[in-house]
Amino acid sequence: MTYVIAQPCVDVLDKACIEECPVDCIYEGGRMLYIHPDECVDCGACEPVCPVEAIYYEDDLPSEWADFHKANVEFFDDLGSPGGASKVGKIDRDHPLVAALPPQGDHE
Repeated sequence: MTYVIAQPCVDVLDKACIEECPVDCIYEGGRMLYIHPDECVDCGACEPVCPVEAIYYEDDLPSEWADFHKANVEFFDDLGSPGGASKVGKIDRDHPLVAALPPQGDHE
């Protein structure tokens, strides 16, 4: 695992990180984006473009969002490693941690 997307992304889905990712490892769920732990090459291109500062290197993930490390890994348990988010498109589900959150911010 390298980079992790945390709670600030929930219900925002800006997708600037997807545009910057050279290996297409950022997948779109129903309410947030997820970084595939086996496909990420640890380049860090996604982190500075996130407008809500939701992307962290796993060792720098704030303790308040520690559970998002597990959420980013487990999101792919059923999906496996398809070799690129653009091949899959939007996945109409979220990790249970994300699905259980109330609506975030002013986003609908």
